[in-house]
Amino acid sequence: MRANTPAILLIHSTFFSLNYYILNSNDKIFELNIITLSYQNKKIKSKMNSTDKYLDLPEALGLDGIDLEKYVIASYIIKRPKGQNINYLSRFVAIEQSTGTWVRVPAETADVRKNHVARVLGVYELPMYEYYIPKDVKERRYFVQIAFPVVNIKNNGIPMLLTSVIGNISITHGLKLVDLAFPKAYLEDFKGPKFGIDGLRTLLKVPERPLLNNMVKPCTGHTCEVAADLVYKAAVGGCDVVKDDELISNASFNTLEDRIVAVMESVDRADSEKGEKTLYSINITSKFPEMFEYADKMIELGANALMVNYLTAGFEALRQIAEDPSIKVPILGHMDFGGAYFGGINTGMTSMLTFAKLPRMCGADIVVIPAPYGKAEILEERYEQNLKALRFPFQHIKPTLPMPSGGITPGMVEKCVKEAGKDILIGSGGGIHSHPDGPINGAKAFRQAIDAVMQGLKVKEYAKEHNELGVALGVWGSGKTKLIE
Repeated sequence: MRANTPAILLIHSTFFSLNYYILNSNDKIFELNIITLSYQNKKIKSKMNSTDKYLDLPEALGLDGIDLEKYVIASYIIKRPKGQNINYLSRFVAIEQSTGTWVRVPAETADVRKNHVARVLGVYELPMYEYYIPKDVKERRYFVQIAFPVVNIKNNGIPMLLTSVIGNISITHGLKLVDLAFPKAYLEDFKGPKFGIDGLRTLLKVPERPLLNNMVKPCTGHTCEVAADLVYKAAVGGCDVVKDDELISNASFNTLEDRIVAVMESVDRADSEKGEKTLYSINITSKFPEMFEYADKMIELGANALMVNYLTAGFEALRQIAEDPSIKVPILGHMDFGGAYFGGINTGMTSMLTFAKLPRMCGADIVVIPAPYGKAEILEERYEQNLKALRFPFQHIKPTLPMPSGGITPGMVEKCVKEAGKDILIGSGGGIHSHPDGPINGAKAFRQAIDAVMQGLKVKEYAKEHNELGVALGVWGSGKTKLIE
């Protein structure tokens, strides 16, 4: 073909589709996308929207470019070497985690792509270089959002959700999932907590003050008789909830059946003496199907709360128990194994997803979270985000009661309530059991500290007239927990 050849070649038809070519002055031919032409009354009219050719691409124009009710939106922080094209990498992630692989395969048709491919909504560099990259920059960071079609994962729960948004790409160093936003079309499958904060307060008849929890210590190795004694002392001293440690479940030396019978007798005795209700959260974590059988058996034997190590048992294990209509007691979710999910600064997913949003979706009424002023390692900013994700409005999902935990003593109650508010379950183990005058007085010391805060008084001043609290402050003060061997 020469330069004077007509620019557009057409095949006559009333209605037809074809590829057409444009010849430029340099004799280079550019193939354009299929276009539908109409020939009518000797006039050719285009019936195709010029944006249609983008519908099978793994991209969209931000939140405005998609139907928000049809996608789960995943947000990532990505760190890559200076010379890598993050736009290309993001598109690769979208394809890899939805319809495709490293090469386009024949069955990955335009129609499959249009309906099922994930879409990069935005790639935003931090900072956002526009003109040049400074020579001393070695690595670049980006905030990236990718939308995943709900149709790909609906009705398949957390396993397929996580497989889609942080599956194979989790082995990519320098990529961390920071948040997930859910449309009603996806979240409607989840029932969330049966009780939540309001239900727990109604059950315990405590409308306003912070609640108090004790973890039985030692963690494991004790008999059911010891457990019953320790639970009684913590409960009668003023604890609203007493829980097993995460390290004991159905042990040969302290079986679930023996423990629930012995402990609930102690709970009944403590409640009759103090005039308040106590929940005992017994840890049923185990292999399957035994764990689900244990849940039913504990309810049959009088349990008034259950506990699940949900990160080792699995989110859906927690959800199965929480959504079982025959389980009519609160469920406490424990945080152990959390660091394996969020500990890497450039890998995994955030503590907010691990400790808050996902267990809340799966039905935990209470979730143990690390507090920044105890023995646990967590930034105050992350702690605040976790509290928010557990308690703020979240479509139809009830709020989950946060349980700040990890080396908390009575001297920390003032700071704990100031930072986290009253809708918390203050968790203490050694701070109660290691009180010099015993666990009853250890629990009383915490309740006295809570009373001081509720009255607007300084805990240190209140301790001058309340011996149990004064002794606790004398031993531990109000500073960060120090490890004592």
